[in-house]
This record gives sequence, C-alpha cells and structure tokens, in this order.
Amino acid sequence: MEDLQASLSILQNPAVLLYILKGVAFSMIIALLAVVCGILLGSVLALVRNYCTSQKNKVFGWIATIYIEIFRNTPLLLWIFICLIACPCPKHFERQLFGLTSVETKLLFKAAVALILFTSSVIAEIIRGGLNSVAAGQFEAGHSQGFSTVQIMIYIVLPQAFKNVVPTLLSQVITTIKDSSYLANIATIELMSRVKKILSSANMYNGTGAIHVSDVFILFGFAALIYFIINYTLSCIVRYTQKSRKTVNGKMSWNNV
Repeated sequence: MEDLQASLSILQNPAVLLYILKGVAFSMIIALLAVVCGILLGSVLALVRNYCTSQKNKVFGWIATIYIEIFRNTPLLLWIFICLIACPCPKHFERQLFGLTSVETKLLFKAAVALILFTSSVIAEIIRGGLNSVAAGQFEAGHSQGFSTVQIMIYIVLPQAFKNVVPTLLSQVITTIKDSSYLANIATIELMSRVKKILSSANMYNGTGAIHVSDVFILFGFAALIYFIINYTLSCIVRYTQKSRKTVNGKMSWNNV
C-alpha cells in the first residue's frame, strides 16, 4: 500500500503533470500533421490509382499502386527506423524549436515523415473507396452540363466521395493518434516517450529512492486513460456522424417515396 501511495504521489507533482501534458500536445500535433498531410497526399494517390488507367498514363497508376501497397502492408515501426536512419532533415529543423533541443526537433521531423508516409497510404485506399462509391452517371451528368473532367472531380465527385468516407476517416484519425505511440521507440517527445522518461527516474519523484512495480502500472495506466479519453471522444463523434447520416438518408428515402 505504501508503494502504491508513493507511485500515486508522482502524478501529484505539478512538474510531472505539465511534462506529460506537453507530451499529449505533441502527440496531437504529430497526429494532426500526419492526418492533414495524409489526406492531401492520399487524395492524389487515390485519384491517380483510380483514374490513370489509359495506356498513356498507366505508369502513374502503377507508381501509386506500388507506393500504397508497400506502405500499407508493412509495419509502421519499420518505416520509423528507416526514416530515422535514411531520411534527410532540412536545416530549418536542425535547431531549437518549440522549446525542444536541436536533436529532439530533428527526431520529431523524421518521425513525422514516417507517420505521414504510412498514414497517406491507408487514407488513399479510404478515399479510393469513396471515389468508387460515386455513381458513374455523375461523370456523364457533369459532361452534359459542359464541365471539364477536372471540374467534375472538384465540384461533383470529390465532395460526394469525402462525404461518404467521413466516418472511416475519423476512425483513421483515432488509429493515427494511437500509432503515434510507436514514436517513443526513437526517443521523440510525444506522450509515451515522456512517460517512459518519467518511469526511468521514478525514484526521484515517489520519495522512496527506488522504482516499484506500482510505478509502471500508475504511469502507463495514466497514459492509457489519456489515450482512452481522447479516442473515445472521437469514436463518439464517429458514431454520431454515422447516426446522422442514417437519419438523413432515411428522411431522403421517405421523401422520395
């Protein structure tokens, strides 16, 4: 019981809590960056893979397919280590930023690149599913109104495709937030990395001069609680979005009848 109380006292330290909360903020920033860049890159990949099928443009479709299948079917941790070793870092990131050391900033950039490459391949397939859900007649209708192919994609097809995959995209956001914990393996400054650092020096915070098993359960349990709160909130948004779509679709069907 005394060990448990000592472990709980770690979380009562304002400096420890602030350190962990900063890790939460960096986890959210990395995940948001990966999702935004993943949607942009994934949209391009999905469009290229889906519509570059003519003899003239087939090579671009092959490149997009190879990219997607390689990254989507290999572990994220593998690409994190590859980017750590092989990914060049711009000079802009080889300095102190956001209160981080130059080494931490450099690691953060490389970790973000790995997460973006992996996430974009998954999102590309999600968006491609949305594109395939749009009826082929939409293209015919657009051409009949004088729209070019690019205008049809921008104003007709893509809005419908993104609307159809909103719940799946939100689910991928949840997965990306959880996947950011892999970055702790290369000593970046996200949540899990900071929890591991606190655990390694828990004897300085629990007042006993030793690290106990209860320290592991308390610290990692607290991290799990943070992940659960964030991801459960997002999953509730996913369910609400799906329920709203079903309600709207139900009303539309009733009105059509």
